Amino acid sequence: MKHRFFVPDAIEIGATVALSDEERHHARVLRVREGEEVELFDGRGNNFLGRFSAECVEILKLIANREPRTAISLAMSIIQLDKFEIVLQKATELGVHSFVPLITDRIEVRIERVRGKEDRWRKIVLEAVKQSGRSRIPPIEPPMTFDEAIKREGNKIVFDADAPEVTTDNRSPTTVFIGPEGSFSERELQLARDAGAAFERLGPRRLRAETAALAAVTIVAARSGDI
Repeated sequence: MKHRFFVPDAIEIGATVALSDEERHHARVLRVREGEEVELFDGRGNNFLGRFSAECVEILKLIANREPRTAISLAMSIIQLDKFEIVLQKATELGVHSFVPLITDRIEVRIERVRGKEDRWRKIVLEAVKQSGRSRIPPIEPPMTFDEAIKREGNKIVFDADAPEVTTDNRSPTTVFIGPEGSFSERELQLARDAGAAFERLGPRRLRAETAALAAVTIVAARSGDI
């Protein structure tokens, strides 16, 4: 795969665009050569082929979009921060459309520890977009309570270890809900039922929250033909 660089500005075919200081440093670290073909992406769903020259890139053409056909949002309880960051990285690689960090009844982390992490989380997601060949940067919403998230419009699937073994049809945009290690509380599960959410479980074994999140995203994406 060609080296990839992020350019947030509008990009036109035939134009020459300057890389940011950070991306120029990235190009030097990668030892990108004069005249080498590279990819640019704008974070909004567009990929471009370009030619590197003097730390700028001449735009040659628009190239294929590798974004999933179905938008999957991952609404996940905030777990231990190092594990939560792994989920951000890997779920981005799997094609998640957006992230909703959840404040749940059994949250594992004091919410004070989360404040100020947004820039770090966005950087993790950006690097995963570069690595995986995506062209759109999944937004990370501000943390919200489960009660707020479950009342939103749209198709919702709550993955819970005690849910019945059913399979849902999720070809429309879907929000996948994943709880903390201790699962959602009974109060939250009842809220989900009242909101019309579907329920599924991930087989007979109990999974860690970070494993459950990635397994659930993979299953939902596979049903839509995106994996």
